[in-house]
Amino acid sequence: MQPIIYGIPNCDTIKKTLDWFRKHNIEVSFHNYKKEGITKTLLNEWVKQVGWEILLNKKGTTWKQLSPEEQAAATNAKTVVNLLATHTSMIKRPVITLDGQVCVVGFNETTLLELAAKCK
Repeated sequence: MQPIIYGIPNCDTIKKTLDWFRKHNIEVSFHNYKKEGITKTLLNEWVKQVGWEILLNKKGTTWKQLSPEEQAAATNAKTVVNLLATHTSMIKRPVITLDGQVCVVGFNETTLLELAAKCK
C-alpha cells in the first residue's frame, strides 16, 4: 500500500515532501493535479474527511487574486469545492492519502512519521 501525494511538482512544499519520503525509503505515487486534474468527487470526499477549511489555502497568491466577492463566498463546502476544482493551486499542499483516506494535509513531519510507520 503506497501513499499518494497530490500536488504540483514545482511547489517547494511538494519537493520537500517527496525528498522526505525518499530519505525515509518509502515509495509513493505522485498525482500532479495540474496535469492529471482533480475531480469534484474526490474533493468532496476529502472535504468529508478533513473539512474544507483545512483544504483551502488562503495564504497563496491564487487566493489573493480572487475578487473580494469570491473570497467572501468561500463559506461552505460546495462553494469551496467549486473554487478548488477551478483553481487547483488553492488546494493546500501536500494532500497525502493512504488507501483512500486523507492522512496529511500540509507538511508536518510528526504526521509524516506516523504515516511512515503505517507504510513499513
